[in-house]
Order: sequence, then C-alpha cells, then structure tokens
Amino acid sequence: MTAAEQWQALGTTARVVIAGDGDVQAARGAVETLLDAVDVACSRFRDDSELCALNRAEGRWTDVSTLLMDALGAALWAAAATGGMVDPTVGRALRMTGYDRDFGAVPASGAPVVIRLERVPGWRSIELDRARRQARLAPGVELDLGSTAKALAADRAAVAAHAAGCRSPASGTLVSLGGDIAVAGAPPAGGWPVLVAEDCTVPAAGEGPVVLIGDGGLATSSTRARRWTRGEVELHHIIDPRTGGPVEGPWRAATVAAATCLEANAAATAAIVLGLEAAEWLEERGLPARLVGADGEVVTVGGWPDEPEEVME
Repeated sequence: MTAAEQWQALGTTARVVIAGDGDVQAARGAVETLLDAVDVACSRFRDDSELCALNRAEGRWTDVSTLLMDALGAALWAAAATGGMVDPTVGRALRMTGYDRDFGAVPASGAPVVIRLERVPGWRSIELDRARRQARLAPGVELDLGSTAKALAADRAAVAAHAAGCRSPASGTLVSLGGDIAVAGAPPAGGWPVLVAEDCTVPAAGEGPVVLIGDGGLATSSTRARRWTRGEVELHHIIDPRTGGPVEGPWRAATVAAATCLEANAAATAAIVLGLEAAEWLEERGLPARLVGADGEVVTVGGWPDEPEEVME
C-alpha cells in the first residue's frame, strides 16, 4: 500500500510517497518545511535569500546559516568529485544567457543575447570558514546552487519524511524533486518503481522505461528540460564551466544511480558536460547510468539494466 502527495516547490514538482503504514500528510509537512528553508537559503531568484546576499557581498566575508554552509559544502564536494565539471560559479553565465529568474517566469523566446564564452571563475574562488560560519566569494563571482542544493534537499527530505510519516520499521519513503529522487526506510516489495524521463514535468505514471531502486538516490540531468530561445539560438541550463556557455555535446540526458541523490546528481550533470568521456568516467566509478544521445540512442554503463527490445509487429 502506498500514499502520495504532490505539489510545486523550488521551481519544480515535489512528490512524497509512503509505502507501508504511515501518515503521508505528516510526511509532506516535514518536506515542505525543509524545502521552504532551502529556498530561503539557496535561491538565486529571491532578493531576500542568503545566497543572493552572498553574491552581492563583493568579496566580503558573509555570515551564513548552517543550511547554506552545508549547501556550499555539497557544491564544493561535487566540484572536486567531478574534476570541476559541476561548478557552482556558473551563476553569472546562466544570468547572461537569460536564466535570470525562476524558470517558470523565463520568457520562452526573446531578443538575441551576446554570450561571452570564457571559463567560469571556478569553485576554488569560494572560501568557507566553518568555525565562524562565514563564506566569501572572489569579487565578481556569482553562485548557482540549483543543481546540488536540490539534490541535497531530496536526500534530507526523504529522511525527514520517513521520520515524520512512517509508523513502523517496514515503512519507507520516496521523495522526488523534479529529476532528483531519494529514498529512506524500507522500500516496497521489489523496490521503488521510478520512471526514467528526460523531462521532469512528465507524470510519474507516464510512458517510458521504469527502474526499481531499493536505497540511495537517482538523478537525471537533461538539456531538454529547461530550454529557451534568444534570437534564433536555442539555449539550456547546463553550463560547461570550461566555456561559460551551454553544453554542446553528444548527450541530451543522463540518469545515474548512486548511494545518495547528491552523488547521483553530480555524476549525471558531469556526464552531460564530459560528453564522449562520460561512459568511461562513469564505469571507472562503478556508477550505473543511462545516457541518451542527441539522436535518441541509449547507452547503458555500470550495470544499468538493458533497455527492453521494442516489440515488432
């Protein structure tokens, strides 16, 4: 037996599911409280957020909450783990391409923009003083934590939902924040069924391949999910830190399973940026992954289940 709740949060669709004996409303309440706090700490799109205050600090040390410190630490971990392929200092690059507000408010089309292609400042331009709970950015650096903060939120939300909503050790929770999924507690028999989709707006019961997960996290990064046009140029939200522009590579989507959603998210985004090197990089790390090429061809690595063959009529 499962129960689910779904709503909009952090610019995407939030979904919490309980398997077994539990209170899904209590689980949702715990997740909503957490996501509200993440928004206040990490949003690039609200002037009163801690992240915006840090971006405006012009090189000064800035007091930050424990939550923002954790989110900054997660972003730096992802940058180091991916060799800089996932870099939080892409904020200005995203803003200059037109992604300067919550995506739902970004105009689908508009006048041409001039994109100056240059390497982003880099994650080593971020300093953290954990003892004093302060952070400092090099002057001119703008952070975007949208990817890693959402994945971190999914991991923490799954734990919070389980603590608030599950009544027995045989119960478990799944939390989905767009393409970021984390689970906690006992899964349903056989595992949690998860639809693998390139667009996070596809309903959970939509058509497409389904995988079963028992623990950890699953994340999908896609160049098709958040797109807009300026002039005659189509743009998307995944920035290549080496160029400062939207990734131009062979993969339109990458889905990765890992021990946490944060790890899965970092690897999926890195795979998009790495391009032809992605499959080998994922194999070396033992990460099951599904890569979708620009032409729709699917490549699986690291023990990801083979795609079912199409039924021929």
